[in-house]
Amino acid sequence: MSGRPGRRVVVTGMAGVCALGSGWQEVGRGLRCGRSGVSVIPAFALVEGLRTHLGAPVADAALALDAPRKKTRGLGRVARLAAVATRDALLAAGLAESPVLAGGRAGVACGSTTGSPPDMVEFAEAFGVRRSAKGVVPIQVMRLMSHTCAAGVAQLFGIRGRVLAPCSACTSGSQAVGAGYEQVRFGQQDVMVCGGAEELHPIAAAIFDLLQATSTRNDAPGTTPRPFDRARDGLVVGEGAAMLVLESLEHARARGAEILGEVVGYGTNCDGSHPTAPDPEGMAGALRAALADAQLGAGEVDYVNAHATATELGDVAESQATAAVLGDGVPVSSLKGHLGHTLGACGALEAWATLEMMREGWLAPTLHLTDPDPRCAPLDHVRGAPREARVDVAMSNNFAFGGVNTSLILRRFA
Repeated sequence: MSGRPGRRVVVTGMAGVCALGSGWQEVGRGLRCGRSGVSVIPAFALVEGLRTHLGAPVADAALALDAPRKKTRGLGRVARLAAVATRDALLAAGLAESPVLAGGRAGVACGSTTGSPPDMVEFAEAFGVRRSAKGVVPIQVMRLMSHTCAAGVAQLFGIRGRVLAPCSACTSGSQAVGAGYEQVRFGQQDVMVCGGAEELHPIAAAIFDLLQATSTRNDAPGTTPRPFDRARDGLVVGEGAAMLVLESLEHARARGAEILGEVVGYGTNCDGSHPTAPDPEGMAGALRAALADAQLGAGEVDYVNAHATATELGDVAESQATAAVLGDGVPVSSLKGHLGHTLGACGALEAWATLEMMREGWLAPTLHLTDPDPRCAPLDHVRGAPREARVDVAMSNNFAFGGVNTSLILRRFA
């Protein structure tokens, strides 16, 4: 790292909630035993014309917050998910109720694809259908605004530094982690609480359903989605949140914090060509940018946590980009088979899980991957069962509508 500009950025707390449970003990166990969080969502079946009835929901009990109602009433489900993950990450970092949060040198970066959909629907019905403001309450604005997660977390935990709210679809969470990393690395903040969240709603499923990109195995939810698999038939939307506490190494050491890992590189770019069709060249550019930022060679990457949503074109393009940059010898897996596609949360959830697996010395397999699609570039897929492995450097990649590409480089702390 000699000559690399900026400060070292370490992870001192992290937590998440998803369809497999709340906290790493539950989520890690689910990944190890091959449990699927996908189920039939009755509300989806009630939407006329919606082909998919599948989703990966979070249990309502996981959303409990011990806080006064006046502080939580402005939180829709998506912001509540972010708040639960933030609470647990701050506790893990030893920063819960710390004066550090209110000192102006601690900030928030939290992304989601939208605000809370139920409030968006109510507003649309009031003003677009009924042409009436009757029954609309001001607090709904807090729930539906696109930066509801970042603002809600800052208000709930009294964080007075910078607030950033990436809203870039499926790269929202990874862009938030990347933005937080840059804020700390270049001295703008000493601490950044960063990640992403998403709530399950028919709107999210419909967006992909209209593009013929969702799985319709409604009679077999435990067999889908199937990233990279020849028999895949589309993605399954999910919900969840994850938050990471990033600090400068100096700040973490000064307060005696346990260091869980390090963020050493970040790359993001845009294909600049098509709003939905993935471009392997653009994807590869983001991976190369992250490696250059980390000052690492392709041969130093020990594991890739792939975006791999199980869509027809996405998996092929991503595999080609991965092979072009890293070759075919690095272990690769996707968590989407277990968690579904959590959209704005996936980048943060996958970075969190990658760091936890690095610490424990194993890699989760790609659930339901039994017969890799020959149209995909050949990769060293982790499949069938967890793989024991020492990982010193990992790459976590995400790609979004609009041609937005991200890559994070995570390293075992030494």
